[in-house]
Amino acid sequence: MGPLSPGRWSVASTGVGMKFNFLHAADLHLDSPLLGLAAKSTELAQRVADASRLAFDNLVALAIERECKFVLLAGDVFDGEWRDWKSGQFFVSRMRRLKEAGIQVYIVLGNHDAENKFMSRLEFSDNVVVFPHKAAKTIDLVELEVAIHGRSFPQRDVSENLAAEYPPLVKGRFNIGILHTACGGRPGHANYAPCSVEQLVNKGYDYWALGHVHAREVLHANPHVVFPGNLQGRHVRETGPKGATLVTVANGSVSAIEACDLDVIRWHAESIDVSEASELRDIPQLIHARITEVRQSAPDRSIAIRLQLTGQTPLHLAIIGREALLGEEIETILATIADDIWVERLEIATAPLATKAALDRTIGGRMNALVAELGSDKLLQDTLETTLSDIAQKFPAAAHKEEALARVRADAMERATQIALAAIERSQGDGDAV
Repeated sequence: MGPLSPGRWSVASTGVGMKFNFLHAADLHLDSPLLGLAAKSTELAQRVADASRLAFDNLVALAIERECKFVLLAGDVFDGEWRDWKSGQFFVSRMRRLKEAGIQVYIVLGNHDAENKFMSRLEFSDNVVVFPHKAAKTIDLVELEVAIHGRSFPQRDVSENLAAEYPPLVKGRFNIGILHTACGGRPGHANYAPCSVEQLVNKGYDYWALGHVHAREVLHANPHVVFPGNLQGRHVRETGPKGATLVTVANGSVSAIEACDLDVIRWHAESIDVSEASELRDIPQLIHARITEVRQSAPDRSIAIRLQLTGQTPLHLAIIGREALLGEEIETILATIADDIWVERLEIATAPLATKAALDRTIGGRMNALVAELGSDKLLQDTLETTLSDIAQKFPAAAHKEEALARVRADAMERATQIALAAIERSQGDGDAV
């Protein structure tokens, strides 16, 4: 899939008042695993493995098509330690492709790059500039009348305010600052290289090309302070379009910025209210309708969806008891819509209309109460921790282990309780003795 492109910009000759484009991207995380998908199928595993590279190929193609003068990469080109030396070879080859098109590349290293032992060994073509990590540096592009200021991370954990030491603006130039930073802090992101929007604006630069935060955000306009977001969503917390920011400069100032979608697999988190469903067979119909809507929203992308069923319903325990069958029905639904849509996870978050176990004096009611009581038992909690410890040893190195285990720990006991109650209800419905 190629980049989305409405057309070419006309590029004037060098000199005062010239018009040109540049591309701002960050957080490529080349070869980072897309969590939750690779185990679905062999075909999907390969698509997942290729996703970050294909997205970067889209970026390279866009830079060439839109005749960009340069590309800014604001940190985290790689995802920590490489699992394959070919990651570095791939990146170097794409830098050569940009050189052949006459496009310069300016890079600051982020926290993930700084922990990579092999980054410094890469031999780039001469169109690539990696900013130093000991102090900020200014690159003067005389023909374009542009000054680019940047500094790489010296190590993974940077708690100092790097922006405070960036050089003063160069008069008579369009000034750009490249910085990997949390800029005031964002949920889910370590507060590296802390600074404030006000501080960046007061620096007097015309454009701040930021990286580290994976959501697109324009923090300030005129001067522009921009997070382009990451290039390819890696898990369900990185939903929606992903890509880079195309900037047009005319007469020494930003005349336009454009968010360009370059991702190849797009993540969605969809909540489906099943409270109005009167029978179990109604639920697959609701799921089919929602997945169809998602497909129509992104017809040219592969899609990964996390589905969550919500709402108070008398079908609550029946849904839990038949979760595996519901998963099979979803696979059938996907086959009728497209071959490049996957459900990463089905979450049952429904609730019963009322909790009657405490008032139910039947044998079944007493068993329900007993199961609910066991759900808070310390022995079971200890057993859960032992099991999670065993699971933790089998996680791949880059699989965000602690986040995954925390999610399991948060709802495992409640989940087990609900499954047990569902089994009781089903046995009663089948006429079994309780």
